[in-house]
Amino acid sequence: MPGERRGDVMAGQTSTLLRRAARVPVTAALVCAGVLAAGPVAAADDDGSDPTAQQLADDAKKELLNADSLHIALANRSDDRDTRTPAAFDLRLDEDGNCAGSLRMGTGGADGGSVELVKRGDEVWMKPDATFWKTQVPGGGGELAAQLFGDRYVHGTTDDPMLDGLAETCDLDAFRGQLEDGSARAAQDRLTKGDTTKVEGTEVVPLTGQDDGNRITLYVTSDEPHQLVRATEKGPDDDLTMTLTDYGKPVPSATPSADESVDISKLHAVDPDPSPPQA
Repeated sequence: MPGERRGDVMAGQTSTLLRRAARVPVTAALVCAGVLAAGPVAAADDDGSDPTAQQLADDAKKELLNADSLHIALANRSDDRDTRTPAAFDLRLDEDGNCAGSLRMGTGGADGGSVELVKRGDEVWMKPDATFWKTQVPGGGGELAAQLFGDRYVHGTTDDPMLDGLAETCDLDAFRGQLEDGSARAAQDRLTKGDTTKVEGTEVVPLTGQDDGNRITLYVTSDEPHQLVRATEKGPDDDLTMTLTDYGKPVPSATPSADESVDISKLHAVDPDPSPPQA
């Protein structure tokens, strides 16, 4: 039916936007982690201290590869005003594909709304706020979706292309796979080991390098196990901060109730054009 086709178009537009929103923060996080993936290319400054910059980087990489769960947060402080670029990302995820967290859209002071995500097994829940629907979905579809779903989750499985796109955000294996790939964006200069400092009360050693003209700093815990707890990337067009915590801590298992949820089929049926179909 014409209304169903229009609803599918709107759902498809939403799917594309959410896939973009889901992937960009993870991609940015992998860029920050790329220095660790460089392996021997990022040679260490050997100032006679122990451990060296390279040893700290190697240990931090191993800890990330061995982690079966992580809490990753990303802040994008770009000056470019854009409602469709993620400004913040906060996600707990594990190697089984479970996750819980949120994504906030809009850089440079723009407000693109936010969306909450929950995934257990092949079931996915997402809850965009009204601003997200209205700014991310063109035409009248966003307004209708905001009215239809209100403060409830859209619920379905990864069999749905829209929710499958969001589920890719929960792929810890993809994060670790990027770290294992020694051909990932390698630092062009050697890692420099800085003086011990603190990140949120934890003693860390900063490791600094250059990547495509950007300055990347990795903050690795000074005590064993040496874990990466923060990474920053700064340059003419970039200002990113990634924070990693809760290594090995289980992802919260709570899921939204049926009363809090609406089936994904309702979104596919949304008709942004209230006019009757032409004969």
